[in-house]
Amino acid sequence: MSHDLTARDYVSLARDIKDWGRELGFQQVGIADTDLGLAEQRHAAWLRQGRHGGMDYMARHGTRRTRPAELVPGTLRVISARMDYLPEAGKCTWAVIGDPTAAFVSRYALGRDYHKVLRYRLRRLAERIRGTVSDCGCRVFVDSAPVLEKPLAEKAGLGWIGKHTNLVNAKAGSWFFLGEIYADLPLPPDPPIPEHCGTCRACMDACPTRAIVAPYVLDARRCISYLTIEHRGSIPLALRPLLGNRIYGCDDCQLVCPWNHFAQPCAEPDFMPRRGLDRATLLELFSWSESEFLERTEGSAIRRIGHWTWLRNLAVALGNGPCSAPVVSALRARLDHPHPLVREHVAWALRRQTRSKCSR
Repeated sequence: MSHDLTARDYVSLARDIKDWGRELGFQQVGIADTDLGLAEQRHAAWLRQGRHGGMDYMARHGTRRTRPAELVPGTLRVISARMDYLPEAGKCTWAVIGDPTAAFVSRYALGRDYHKVLRYRLRRLAERIRGTVSDCGCRVFVDSAPVLEKPLAEKAGLGWIGKHTNLVNAKAGSWFFLGEIYADLPLPPDPPIPEHCGTCRACMDACPTRAIVAPYVLDARRCISYLTIEHRGSIPLALRPLLGNRIYGCDDCQLVCPWNHFAQPCAEPDFMPRRGLDRATLLELFSWSESEFLERTEGSAIRRIGHWTWLRNLAVALGNGPCSAPVVSALRARLDHPHPLVREHVAWALRRQTRSKCSR
């Protein structure tokens, strides 16, 4: 679409968009062009190697994922926005991981569902853009369509993709969410930032399941975040002990990243821990009925995995924990659960508990 603006107007508009984004609570906004040729090659290779596991949607849309103008015709630029979410210092997180009776939930999921938070703010940003260029085309995305958000954010100068495949920012680490606006405006793109991982391999060495199989290559089939959130089948037996008490996601690769020393706890109320999930015990969460699960995860990203997946994950974590008569009792009470995968993982956990001759 042709807009009645000069090159100078677009430079001014790009500057305004970044200012408006900060006013809306984003820590950084950048602009990228739509050339994702290299990312497309890497994505295709990743799919060919089957490293997406059961995430069939990663291959379902063909090149629409890597060519923005095929997804939204007329797209010329992608406005990429970053919103920080770190709710606490890293040492507190390690304390939860180190307590085998505690339930570890990935820090991003402790607060309100980020999809809702970012989508609302991005829509407001898009409205402000339309207020300046009334005939522009703007479409907002937050994990809601085939979008390569990290390569786009990298092109927009928001950071570089680290060896763990997360985006890293030199001033903010990697504790942030990303969202995009596809626009048909020829805004001046921002220059990308060179990567600064160097010879560091802390994330690779820290991964509990060795899912980072090579620098910048993640095998989702081994990733705890995939296994506890995306995967709907049986968790592989060899990997179950490695999950520890991680019941929803895993943050180890971020916790050890040196660049996260620069990350600051956020002040966004929506991302503050809700309903005590940052200090809950495994037994407490395992006792939730389905109705309690739905009620207590309302407005949370956790809700989408469903109650039986929640119980599956918790059963594994209880099996990995110390011998305990209350744990054995709680597991036995779930042995006749209607879902076969819950029964399977509960039986596995019981064998782990009783094999150690803990009190019955």
